[in-house]
Amino acid sequence: MLNDQTQEPLDLLPDLCDQYPDEVQVLAQQFNHYGKIKVFYGQVVTIECFEDNSLVKSTLAQDGAGKVLIVNGGGLTRKALLGDLIAKSAIKNNWEGVIINGFIRDVATINSLNIGVKALGATPLKTQKRGLGDFNIPITIAGVSIHPNNWVYADENGVLIANEQLSLPREC
Repeated sequence: MLNDQTQEPLDLLPDLCDQYPDEVQVLAQQFNHYGKIKVFYGQVVTIECFEDNSLVKSTLAQDGAGKVLIVNGGGLTRKALLGDLIAKSAIKNNWEGVIINGFIRDVATINSLNIGVKALGATPLKTQKRGLGDFNIPITIAGVSIHPNNWVYADENGVLIANEQLSLPREC
């Protein structure tokens, strides 16, 4: 993990935007931050699903070392696409973080976990598991095209996407 909890807070995204102004795209979507990890990055894995988190659950149950899952739930707010049990599975399987263009649940528990999560908000309602959705396809969030194997960087300032892995500032 990038962010050791004993370090000073790190504002990674402003530095990357300054260093790579023509190579990054910032998601102009206002994500809330959840979990103990405030700064995370990795190679992108995508899912597009609507009110069905079957693929989210099965994907986060696989090895995710060096990867961040980005889920396009269409910004829907009725049902949560991530909860505490799936977040714990992501930690167990070494995922760097999860970004949800939709809602999560079990916020108090997720906030106590050693993971970085970005989502639009929270709701107590879970999804039905119908096995619907698309895995590792290009998705669009807030007008930004995100492709599998792009790189994503997230901190408390927001989320940015790059086509290639970026060199991190020395403080990292």
